[in-house]
Amino acid sequence: MREYLLTLCITAAVTYLLTGPVRKFAIVAGAMPEIRARDVHREPTPRLGGIAMFFGLCAGLLVADHLTNLHQVFEKSNEPRALLSGAALIWLIGVLDDKFEIDALIKLGGQMIAAGVMVMQGLTILWLPVPGVGTVALTQWQGTLLTVALVVITINAVNFVDGLDGLAAGMVCIASAAFFMYAYRIWYSYGIEAAAPASLFAAILMGMCLGFLPHNMHPARIFMGDSGSMLIGLVLAAGAISVTGQVDPDVMNLFSGSERNTVHQTVPVYIPLLLPLTIIAIPAADLILAIVRRTWRGQSPFAADRGHLHHRLLEIGHSHSRAVLIMYFWSALIAFGALAYSVNSASMWIVLSVVVLSAIGLVLLLLPRFRPRAPRWMEAFVPPRYRRRRVAPAASSVIRSAGGEASAAGGTADGHEGEQRSTPVAAGVASANGATAIGARSHTSR
Repeated sequence: MREYLLTLCITAAVTYLLTGPVRKFAIVAGAMPEIRARDVHREPTPRLGGIAMFFGLCAGLLVADHLTNLHQVFEKSNEPRALLSGAALIWLIGVLDDKFEIDALIKLGGQMIAAGVMVMQGLTILWLPVPGVGTVALTQWQGTLLTVALVVITINAVNFVDGLDGLAAGMVCIASAAFFMYAYRIWYSYGIEAAAPASLFAAILMGMCLGFLPHNMHPARIFMGDSGSMLIGLVLAAGAISVTGQVDPDVMNLFSGSERNTVHQTVPVYIPLLLPLTIIAIPAADLILAIVRRTWRGQSPFAADRGHLHHRLLEIGHSHSRAVLIMYFWSALIAFGALAYSVNSASMWIVLSVVVLSAIGLVLLLLPRFRPRAPRWMEAFVPPRYRRRRVAPAASSVIRSAGGEASAAGGTADGHEGEQRSTPVAAGVASANGATAIGARSHTSR
């Protein structure tokens, strides 16, 4: 465990220290796109944060290769080299996209090539544990297609959710923490060495996200861009592929005792089927909803819009930081809930805890919809946001007269008599009640 922690700290430190110089380089290189209609930030912000994250990945792998126990991962498996090869390719494509805005189909082809490079070097799904059937061996073509599909889905799911400051890095960090605990338990408790690469990938991924988050929290000083979001998506998929398709469940020797005990004991065998899905459950749901929404409108599935889950949270009335924390909460609940169930599936307390926390999450999610108003006699004892707004008669007459004069002045000066003179709220500006205004939706395809 100490070597994993050391690798995590080195990765986080390198990522954190390099992000500042990378930000200056991005500004000089002109990787600061103009604010688009779907963006929620107010000022142009440099991208290319994925450069620092990639060098953090390289530093973590280099340090792990020189540690006593983790060095065996590089000797017995080619998966770390496969990860580095695929990560370098996807990172290069992301850097080009952050600078030159390459076509979406070209990015998709690059993602498939990066997944194919990892498959060629041995990082692929060899078998699947199927409930009621057992371990099913896959042919070479089946394993390749399944691996490429999982990599592409995970990369795009993380890329789609990268819409608010600190959102993608925080959600992936939470997911990788749960994944590390699961993979480390398989490696340490059952003595299965094949789970060691997945534990290493999860530790390095946590370090990359933790090192980048201080620069990316609201208000963000730099964005990770596609060079970062696609990179962490690929690393997350690589860990899931490693522990799902490389670890043989039969090695755990769980099939003993009564039938009921066997069912409970074999839950860890089938959790690899679910855990890779739970750790990206929120991004994957956002991806599916985005594809359905865009195709229903007759648009391309790759056409950007402002209908993602985080945009909807802002529309409900949540502030930027609160929307990010809500997404963190649901990601942690799903990932750690599945992890707890894999440890002790017979405990009803786990199920009840998940249900109670889900109810609390729904209340927090819908809280801006319900704003109670205190009675008149209690308004002196409650915060101002719960009081009824009252305008004095004299003040209202002054406001009406001032509005009439302003309207008349506008009609003579601009030639638009009767035009509304109200000033629209800029995107990303916090309103009086703490909600973030993102403006009206854009109905034009982009």
